[in-house]
Amino acid sequence: MKEGIHPQEYRLVVFKDVSNDFSFITRSCVPTKETVTWEDGNEYPLFKVEISNTSHPFFTGKMKLIDTAGRVDKFNTRYKQHVSRVKKGNVEG
Repeated sequence: MKEGIHPQEYRLVVFKDVSNDFSFITRSCVPTKETVTWEDGNEYPLFKVEISNTSHPFFTGKMKLIDTAGRVDKFNTRYKQHVSRVKKGNVEG
């Protein structure tokens, strides 16, 4: 391997999935500001992630449904006057 191209700051870091509180420890050079005490009693840098393999729909098999009907209803109530004028044929230009 080439010398001087890899980070020198590899250390054990705890990654915490904030959506389901799952944590795992691995080696990383990610910059951190917080620390946490791990199961072995030692203190390690903590890096919080929004999503991991334990919460991502692809890995869990639980897809989130999008409320498209609610979006359509909200749009129709917002533009009710415009829709009624279009139906009557009173639209300019």
